[in-house]
Amino acid sequence: MMRRVLAVLAGLLLLASSTAAVAAPDGPGSRVRGWTLLSDSEAGAGEVIAATAEHRINHLQLSHDIVHDLREVKEPARRAQVNRLTGLAHRSGVAEVVVWDHSLYGLSYYPERFRTGPGGTIDLDNPAFWEWFRQDYRTMLDLVPDIDGLTLTFIETGARVENQHSTRLRTAEQKLAYLVDQVADVVVEERGLNLYLRTFGYYPAEMARTIGAIDLVTNRQVRVMAKEVPHDFFLTHPNDTTVARIGRPTLIEYDTAGEYNGQGKIANAMPESHVDRMRYYRTLPNVIGYVARTDRYRESRIVGTPTEINLYGLARADADPSVQTWQIYREFAAKEYGRPAAARVGRALSRSREIVLSVLYSLGTNNANHSKLDYEPYCSSYHRSVSGKWIDPPEVTVGHGVNRRFHYWKDIVDTIAPVSCKTDGVLRREAPHVLDNGWVTPRNKMDLTYLGYLVAEKEHGIRLAEESLADIVAAERMLAPEHFRQLRAYFERTVLTARLHHAVTKAYYGYRVYVRGPEHQTAELRRTIWSGLDAAKELAARIRSYPDPAASGEWNWVVDAAQAGTYHTRISQGWDRYGGIAVPRP
Repeated sequence: MMRRVLAVLAGLLLLASSTAAVAAPDGPGSRVRGWTLLSDSEAGAGEVIAATAEHRINHLQLSHDIVHDLREVKEPARRAQVNRLTGLAHRSGVAEVVVWDHSLYGLSYYPERFRTGPGGTIDLDNPAFWEWFRQDYRTMLDLVPDIDGLTLTFIETGARVENQHSTRLRTAEQKLAYLVDQVADVVVEERGLNLYLRTFGYYPAEMARTIGAIDLVTNRQVRVMAKEVPHDFFLTHPNDTTVARIGRPTLIEYDTAGEYNGQGKIANAMPESHVDRMRYYRTLPNVIGYVARTDRYRESRIVGTPTEINLYGLARADADPSVQTWQIYREFAAKEYGRPAAARVGRALSRSREIVLSVLYSLGTNNANHSKLDYEPYCSSYHRSVSGKWIDPPEVTVGHGVNRRFHYWKDIVDTIAPVSCKTDGVLRREAPHVLDNGWVTPRNKMDLTYLGYLVAEKEHGIRLAEESLADIVAAERMLAPEHFRQLRAYFERTVLTARLHHAVTKAYYGYRVYVRGPEHQTAELRRTIWSGLDAAKELAARIRSYPDPAASGEWNWVVDAAQAGTYHTRISQGWDRYGGIAVPRP
């Protein structure tokens, strides 16, 4: 660790003496190499910014808990932090610092005199509104004078502009584009800053509408930022093919912190996931670089942890597109943990993707609510987040000890999804063809065959996690004590998580079979369910008492123990949404 700190300090000293050490994003032939800070932890932000030189970062975004809406800079504490971090980043050699924004804000933010449309909506045809709107942006930008641009979410915002009144702007795309041009008039034309538009959509038609709106934006200097996948950051989603249709300079946003994939608390060191996508995006002439998320709130930053390999992998592949994944694992392990331990540490880290796909995903669909144990009632796992929405035909081959090809809807969702998630209206709104084709039906179809698939998949994840932990234990004598403690905890948490998901899978999905009727309520199934309940109870106690539960963040790893207890109560005493049926101990 000391070796790494000294290297970072040396890099900062070099940057202080030579501003050419990191090329500006707008420099001749340069590419954008960016990171995003979500957490408002001051110390954490400093640690991340200190590491930017090592990874040749020239672009930094301040988002979420630092500034989500530009209006937040009117708060003195927020404004002060934005200005401090902007100055620190610039002094560290980062050429471009960009803050996040959403527009429109909530309807009540805008003066009542402009809300004269039907139902109290804003009259977009009133020139006075847009004069007020542009002046508000000038006022806000004056408060953060050293920033270099905005990243703007212009869809799915508080007072959605497409829902406001206009007789002149007749379509949602026209309203969205006009809004962007008003922001660009101030940000780009008056202030000379960059403006990046975030794309987003819950389903293909919504993504098409977003791209259509971008096509109508008249300011040609406006840029775009698109996620590495459509919708949200799931490993099973395909590349975002809409990026090729964007006729503007485009940044690709990568979730190296793993919002749905472990958030750095368990093994999610999987650079191949991001590097493989980067190789595709580098073939597109409009793609000008990348930006990677470095945390998931509070103290969850991945800099200084094994998951930092995701950041290292992107930087390495950006510099050398021909680099191989095995090189990334071996190089990072040698650099961070020493050459003698590199082979074992690299091998342990390299199992991360397969572990996560076996533990936090079930048969190719993520069913961990932002990495949390939450099989039901969190419904997005079974409709909104299903990768089959973006794949044609919607099929997936699942290895992980299962080794079968499935249809996402007819096989996976129709079988493992609870009825409440099939009938809550989301499928009808976001993927109506699924219902029209009869691929998903309003019945509980969970059966023993699929229970076997799910259990086998979790057992596969346990085996891999235990193998990685064994590699770290075998490397103990080759590792510095602090490195060994860090890596052992990383994989011990992974093993405990894999075992807990295995136990709850047996109990929950077994229960879903059990409640189908008396013919399913066999002694063998009761034994399966109770073996899961008993194991979950024992594992929950171990998780609660584990001495290194990982840094704070969105996913509180220890809370999964309480969630396991909730399933124990529901199943052993009777779950009201399943008619209060309880499973007696065999």
